[in-house]
Amino acid sequence: MMLEDAANWPHRFDLSTKSLNFIHVPRRLHADCTFITDEHLPSNLPVTNCAMDAIEQRLPEQPAPVHFVFHSAYCCSTMIARALDLPGIAMGLKEPQILNDLLGASRRGLNGDEFRKALDVSLTLLGRTFQNGETNVVKPSNIANPLAELILELRPDTRALLLYAPIDSYLKSIAKKGMWGRRWVRQVIISTIEDGMLIGGFEGQNLLELTDLQVAAIGWLSQHALFTRLQSRFGESRIRTLDSVSLLADQSGVMRQLVTHFQLRVPNEQFIQMMNGPAFTTHSKDSSVEFDSGKRDQEQADMAEIHGEEIDMVAQWTQAVAQSQGLSLSLPGALLV
Repeated sequence: MMLEDAANWPHRFDLSTKSLNFIHVPRRLHADCTFITDEHLPSNLPVTNCAMDAIEQRLPEQPAPVHFVFHSAYCCSTMIARALDLPGIAMGLKEPQILNDLLGASRRGLNGDEFRKALDVSLTLLGRTFQNGETNVVKPSNIANPLAELILELRPDTRALLLYAPIDSYLKSIAKKGMWGRRWVRQVIISTIEDGMLIGGFEGQNLLELTDLQVAAIGWLSQHALFTRLQSRFGESRIRTLDSVSLLADQSGVMRQLVTHFQLRVPNEQFIQMMNGPAFTTHSKDSSVEFDSGKRDQEQADMAEIHGEEIDMVAQWTQAVAQSQGLSLSLPGALLV
């Protein structure tokens, strides 16, 4: 019974014991939490530990495919996951910690059949729905992007959206975060190197010579290279791409195309309610704050005024690096054409 109830949430993977830690996360808590991570969940939730082998023997059938929104950060991915909280139709799962744990376990030596089994079991558990007829759409942390290719291999009926911010918008978001944003992009590069996904031509001393925003651009391009490979391998029937500027410019048009891509049947009345709902009217990280695309535009304009010369130089440099790598700054397979 525990494994059949979607509220029994597979939260953490324990590499030392090859087991999963479950916590109780009802649908309301999913909606209330920014992300389903330790930082945002209540600290007093009871934990139930189950060995992976025991779970595998008692797994429920997965009635519907689970789809994914993979993203490269600062691109409104949480907005999309919140919008897909449609009881009876879909549920957006925001940054499950279990996927980060599995990636960490692979870095620490869990590989081969054991790793595939752990990921396969976790995908089945993430596919459990709160109501019959629903489809879950997972928005992992961008940290978990290296899992995307294997996820798509393990689940041939899974579809994905690859979401990104255009390079100049991304650089403005990093600049807005100040020192912490600049430190974060260097942490991203460290993870990218650990996962073997850094684009060619940059290593060791070369990276140390780069400015913070150049490091940010290399991390962005490395994610872009992964997304390009995914789109090329799996094709438009399974993989569509979207940039955040297009999303904010035509939210309704994007969401109509996205629910079609994810094969969700959303009645027009419910679609209108979704577009007028909290996902598009309140801030993704703080629902008490109204969302204002004009304010976002102003923040970007402010960053351009303060850091514009550096951002323009790095954006041009990124274009040159992309050309040397055979990459385009715009991904193929666009959701909106």
